[in-house]
Amino acid sequence: MEKIRSGFVSIIGRPNVGKSTLLNTLLKKKVSIVTDKAQTTRNRINGILTQDDAQYIFVDTPGVHKAQHELGRFMNKVALSSTKGVDIILFLAPADEFIGDNDKFILNALKERDVPVFLVITKSDLVKTDRLETKIKEWKQQDFKFEKVLTISSTMGNNLQELLDEIKGKLPETGIKFYPDDTFTDQPERFLIREVIREEILLQTEQEIPHSVAILIDKFEEKKDIIKVIASIICERQSQKGIIIGNKGAKIKSIGIHSREKLEALFDKKFYLELFVKTKEKWRQSASLIKQLGYDKDSY
Repeated sequence: MEKIRSGFVSIIGRPNVGKSTLLNTLLKKKVSIVTDKAQTTRNRINGILTQDDAQYIFVDTPGVHKAQHELGRFMNKVALSSTKGVDIILFLAPADEFIGDNDKFILNALKERDVPVFLVITKSDLVKTDRLETKIKEWKQQDFKFEKVLTISSTMGNNLQELLDEIKGKLPETGIKFYPDDTFTDQPERFLIREVIREEILLQTEQEIPHSVAILIDKFEEKKDIIKVIASIICERQSQKGIIIGNKGAKIKSIGIHSREKLEALFDKKFYLELFVKTKEKWRQSASLIKQLGYDKDSY
């Protein structure tokens, strides 16, 4: 019998480099929400990929950025702490962008980790071959020794099997699987519901609105054929509340409809979803409020 390899693989990088897209593509399941807005992911999210001879526990993390408030500091702490106690680290950087200060800050922090670090250059389909080769050379000139350097495109599926093979080769031979074969995430249902609603707000609103909201599940009831959820959308100002509700309630109705459709697809069950909008001024600055809203730094 072939020995089972299993372990934890942290995915880290600055905002909007393709961490969540990579995770969802590898799992063929929507575990982490994805938008084109920076700082979409706020929590550590484990996604589990199980094969006959291996189990990969991928750890998706918030993008490391220059924090402007308590929530931002929480997100950075989550991201960097998620690279501790893992077996492999995937450092993601896009092929079509410059190497920036946040990239160098993360690499400096990763020098303290005694595990293999793979450089994964994402969005390779967006640049020509010569530019991609130039980008690889630029990264190899950085003051960091990568275990492997790979180029991928999650949207096109390029080199993803090669990435999995390289990871498997570095996973320890534990002989066990940490999770049952049919488990794709260790996040509770309430968390997934909150994230789907927040994703829809990110997609349907602009300016400061997306980063100023959080979701609170007020009521959760699961029956055999339906899940009933009442949730509050928390924003920071009355003006934001008006934008989310929209003219004659059109915006919040649209958010609710699209969220329900996504949730029914994710859970394979009917959903009843009722949304309300509430204001909690400067909640992102308050350690107690961000904890209440599901961003508990003591959990990481």
